[in-house]
Amino acid sequence: MPQLTPFYFFNEVTFAFVILLITIYMLSKYVLPRFVRLFLARTFISKLFN
Repeated sequence: MPQLTPFYFFNEVTFAFVILLITIYMLSKYVLPRFVRLFLARTFISKLFN
């Protein structure tokens, strides 16, 4: 089991950190702004008809 060998700790931590950074960047750049725009559009539309 390579995850228990201390030699592989640095590789696994580095890979996990890089994947985490890429995931956070993709969420903050592309996914979350789309949800914010959708929420704002729905809020403005609901205020328009009230």
